[in-house]
Amino acid sequence: MTWLESEHWPKETPGQRLQQLIDGPGIIQIPGAHNALAGLMAKRAGFRCLYVSGAAVSASLGLPDLGIITLEELCFHVRSLYRATQLPLVVDADTGYGEVMNVMRTVHELEAAGAAAMQMEDQILPKKCGHLNDKRLVTTAEMCAKVTAAKRARRDLRIIARTDAVQSEGLDGAIVRMNRYIEAGADIAFADALVDEHMFRTFTSGISVPFIANMAEFGRTPYYTATQFEAMGCKL
Repeated sequence: MTWLESEHWPKETPGQRLQQLIDGPGIIQIPGAHNALAGLMAKRAGFRCLYVSGAAVSASLGLPDLGIITLEELCFHVRSLYRATQLPLVVDADTGYGEVMNVMRTVHELEAAGAAAMQMEDQILPKKCGHLNDKRLVTTAEMCAKVTAAKRARRDLRIIARTDAVQSEGLDGAIVRMNRYIEAGADIAFADALVDEHMFRTFTSGISVPFIANMAEFGRTPYYTATQFEAMGCKL
């Protein structure tokens, strides 16, 4: 069966289906998938949600992870993945493709393409992979304005605020930033490149929304099991 047959499409929106998973028991394991074939393989393996990584999409186009893929290129991958799998997609939108108005356009385009959640980070362009050094950040107020804009533009899309402030502002400073982003409308929190259990537990206990953790090959975060991440307070 293929996505060409409408009877196999879910009735709920992608955002609603992701929220059902979040409201359910246990941690949600989300493998990365950069194209429809990878997504179908993950679905066949039993995964209920997929992550569309900006780094992976960039690499598939022969580009570095510096925020230089276009919104249309990202939407092409999102559309292909959603049509093929009908699974909720967590989509890495880097810095939101610009300022407040650009972010609102990004939300509309990604939601129309089938995204369930949009991840947006607080870096300045050109952005860097979260596991690299010397990342530059926008102000807390600027990021809050972008989060609020995303919330105003979305229908059911879940907004994930990512901070890369741990390296430059320390763990406490990053938590302060994240709580401002949550007040601005973020539904899910993400702090990249945390390096030990203490950092995860401290961060997750300092916020009021679900936390998403990330393990990447050659990244700074050690390899933990899903059970270990759940014990540290992570939901996704």
